Amino acid sequence: MPKDTTNRQIMITIALPYANGPIHLGHLIEATQADIWNRFQKMRGNNCIYICGSDAHGSAIMLSAEKQKITPTEVIDKIYTEHQQTYANFLIDFDNFYTSHSKENQLLCNSIYQTLVENGDITKRTISQAYDIDKGMFLSDRFIKGTCPKCNTPDQYGDNCEACGTTYTPSELKNPKSTLTGTTPTMKDSEHLFFELENYREMLNSWVNEQHLQPQIANKLREWFNEPLRSWDISRDAPYFGFKIPGYQDKYFYVWMDAPIGYIASLENLAKSNKSINTTDYLCPDTKTELYHFIGKDIAYFHALFWPAILCGAGYRLPTAVFAHGFLTVNGQKMSKSRGTFITGDDYLQELDPQYMRYYTAAKLSSQVEDIDFSGEDFMLRINSDLVGKYINLASRNAGFIRKLFDNTLSSSLHNEELNNEFINAGDHIARLYENREYSKCMREIMSLADRANQYIDQHKPWSLAKDPAKSGDVHAICSQGINLFMILTVYLKPVLPKIAEAVEEFLNCPPLQWDSIHKAQLNHKINKFKPLIQRITDQNIATLMGDQVC
Repeated sequence: MPKDTTNRQIMITIALPYANGPIHLGHLIEATQADIWNRFQKMRGNNCIYICGSDAHGSAIMLSAEKQKITPTEVIDKIYTEHQQTYANFLIDFDNFYTSHSKENQLLCNSIYQTLVENGDITKRTISQAYDIDKGMFLSDRFIKGTCPKCNTPDQYGDNCEACGTTYTPSELKNPKSTLTGTTPTMKDSEHLFFELENYREMLNSWVNEQHLQPQIANKLREWFNEPLRSWDISRDAPYFGFKIPGYQDKYFYVWMDAPIGYIASLENLAKSNKSINTTDYLCPDTKTELYHFIGKDIAYFHALFWPAILCGAGYRLPTAVFAHGFLTVNGQKMSKSRGTFITGDDYLQELDPQYMRYYTAAKLSSQVEDIDFSGEDFMLRINSDLVGKYINLASRNAGFIRKLFDNTLSSSLHNEELNNEFINAGDHIARLYENREYSKCMREIMSLADRANQYIDQHKPWSLAKDPAKSGDVHAICSQGINLFMILTVYLKPVLPKIAEAVEEFLNCPPLQWDSIHKAQLNHKINKFKPLIQRITDQNIATLMGDQVC
């Protein structure tokens, strides 16, 4: 992991959300985690590119189009627009949001595939594949459910187990059923194309052990090297919505082949509109730029073995690191579209400010691969206590004195420079926590400073001093000190609360705050009238948001 320095060139991605449904809070945990890191890097003066797009292929989209009596392209175009808007509403600042169903991606898939063929990495063999006789089609992994062959957990999809993380083929499931018709799939022979992952064993074994992954993920992946690495099926039979494999009329690239290649396609698309971007700088093997993937733990296998091997075989650079996070649970239950235990981003936005969720996400996330729980009661307490009671309260309790007594002009000197320096000196530690994605520790450090600032105001009691005209100078300096401490806290929170930071910049009548703004005290400076920045969350807000969920 590179040290936290400035002038770095960084590209970060999140997993492409599937274009067959709305963005939910589970998606937003990942997008927010990466967005905070992106905004932090840019505040530090680094050149950071944050890209994503829609995962727009697969049987699910084809079947959704069939059900709606529209074309698959119409389905993905509609969802693409909705995804883009939801992310924007949650202040996710993508440099480019594209789609895997693009000309750039098709050309890249064809080119990479051809290179892999020439390398001898693609083999053919006939397999017996699950087939739904009633539906008249082969079943993709997500349309088969059964019992995990390793841990015997029921109701698992046909590609991986949500309980133990095992990856397998649908034929290995116990008691499989088609989710389309409920029938037991029959087995039917079909020739498929496979990527020989074993060809990259030595490279992958080294890469997994070179600190590109969190220890929990690396330890899990090491288990795969106890036997030959399994060949990966990269083809799917018609009917299917996706890119046809060159040389075949009824074979398509499996979505897990073309979706990660969509990262590169999104970068190429961005480079067309931003001529300062040279894609070679981010893609060639000997580049000094950094590439980070933020993903859920359930797709670590794809991003930490399959994807690096594809990149290596095609002559591209490997990721600098892959950062996996755990699942989001809601009151202790795993987020699941199929089980209905999820809250969509748009549902949330009807009731609450997106920055509340951004802060709650930051307050819960660490660098570990741990599940985090969304509890309505805990959510309300954290927002009301931390953001309203500690952070915003610091500004509101001082701004009134500055406006009423000093014409909205801050004092020419600080009341306690030592305290101000204490806040400034905390910046290096807070920056390291952001860099290492230790957001929960970071928020605790920042709120500890907010407590310290409020204690300072409580100690000096400007509301009492204001009764004595002779103490006017002290009131001015104390409240100006409070406003300056609030400014430093805002710098530290800006990656998490960008809209609030914009409102604070307007209040402070200052240029956009950067990380080094902490060193620039606002003295003898005219500020604007303070306006309420956020509202307290009520029990009714939570009840409406959670619906039938118990807080």
